[in-house]
Amino acid sequence: MKFKMIHENYNVQDLDQSLRFYAEALGLHELRRMEAEDGSYSIVYIGNEETDFELELTWLRDHVGPYDLGDEEFHLAFRPDDFEAAHKKHREMGCICLENPQMGIYFIQDPDGYWLEIVSEKK
Repeated sequence: MKFKMIHENYNVQDLDQSLRFYAEALGLHELRRMEAEDGSYSIVYIGNEETDFELELTWLRDHVGPYDLGDEEFHLAFRPDDFEAAHKKHREMGCICLENPQMGIYFIQDPDGYWLEIVSEKK
């Protein structure tokens, strides 16, 4: 039996803000959307042409306050085709939250506090 990974979910407080962040920071765009008839939730799948793996952003109308992300030890990783340009862009955006040049990685943080690892080819 084989399993293919297809998506990961992040719950977000402000869907539009998250969509703008992921578009600017990582070039991810909306692939499809599901909306509850009663307006209680919106689910947006985002991705790019580099992979068929998707990030699912879920907005819940009745959720109040920030989500508990624990110790932020889980993350999604990306390998850009130009690590230095990506690092420059993320530094300009002010979203880098941790760097480890020796390992060739750094982390950016989205508007809800999720960490995203940026990995160089040398890792």
